[in-house]
Amino acid sequence: MTWSDFYLICFAVGFFFSVLSFALAGLQWHLPFNIHLPNGWGLGSGTGHLPAGGHVAGPAGHPSGSGGAQAVSPLNPVTTAAFLAWFGGTGYLITRFSSILSVLGLLLAMAAGLVGAAIVFLFLTRVLISQEESMDPADYDMVGVLGRISMPIRAGGTGEIIYSQAGTRRTCGARSENGSAMEKGAEIVVTRYDKGIAYVRLWEELSGE
Repeated sequence: MTWSDFYLICFAVGFFFSVLSFALAGLQWHLPFNIHLPNGWGLGSGTGHLPAGGHVAGPAGHPSGSGGAQAVSPLNPVTTAAFLAWFGGTGYLITRFSSILSVLGLLLAMAAGLVGAAIVFLFLTRVLISQEESMDPADYDMVGVLGRISMPIRAGGTGEIIYSQAGTRRTCGARSENGSAMEKGAEIVVTRYDKGIAYVRLWEELSGE
């Protein structure tokens, strides 16, 4: 195997996994659920008295707020793939179109790989998974969500609520927690969520308690 073959293989492997990483990232951001991938491959919406996406500490004791983004190690599958791609591509070009010695060419290729990996790492930490863009599962927890009745809930029956979560206006089937009727427009708090149905109580009842 020649040096050019070695560099070409490194470039092909790095390029393939780089494309795969960002393809999985795009897929994860557009799905309504999280894809559980190895560390580094995860490149991957209020009415009432709360701001959009807000939660109250409901009867279940769920705290409000969201956590910060997880720390990302500089040595992860995405930066490794970027290193291989830049290293292989630079080394291949040097061996094919330059008369530089093999050792010097290897050093230049490694330097290019490190630069490429550093650029990708900065892009990951500053853009894709910054503190402002982190997705905390607590932000999508239904318990404690504040909203309004959009379709009246009959006694013992099912109606509909409207609420905001993660900056998006959403609707959901709802039932009264204690089986009582609830009128349209009433402010409610979700106390339980089961099989796509939110069980709610009136906000004035909880605030009174």
